[in-house]
Amino acid sequence: MSHLPNKLNSYWLWREVSSKLGLSNPTYRYWKNTPSLKLNNKYLFIQKNTLPQKYEYVENILTDLSGHLPIRYASDQLHVNERVFFYEKMRLYKEFEYKFVEDVKFVNIKKFFTEFGIKVGKNSVVQLAKIKDLDIGPECTFYNLKNDYGIVVYD
Repeated sequence: MSHLPNKLNSYWLWREVSSKLGLSNPTYRYWKNTPSLKLNNKYLFIQKNTLPQKYEYVENILTDLSGHLPIRYASDQLHVNERVFFYEKMRLYKEFEYKFVEDVKFVNIKKFFTEFGIKVGKNSVVQLAKIKDLDIGPECTFYNLKNDYGIVVYD
């Protein structure tokens, strides 16, 4: 399975952590043993099981983001306009599962990839678009989706 849908399996959304603990935004910077991950220079995540001991109790009530990605990051990685994830009238909108955490909308990419049997390597480039707009060549793998959409994976 792809590295893309598993990117947040071992991370918590910092916005949720800071909200539950009542901490200010830059606090995580002082936690030397707590790695962080930033996506799109907008979303900050803190690695699971690395919170300072006095804050470990909060991990039981945080939202598991395994298989999910923020919609803006997902749209960048899939090279698709983020409208696909925003509006119910978009043809593929209902093919995805969504989750809101602290006003950030996440899309379950792992479930989508699994349902359509899409296999993506760690360094692959993925493009989701209408079939007529895809650049399908001999060095890529094409997956036909519903409603005239497809995914092309370039290895």
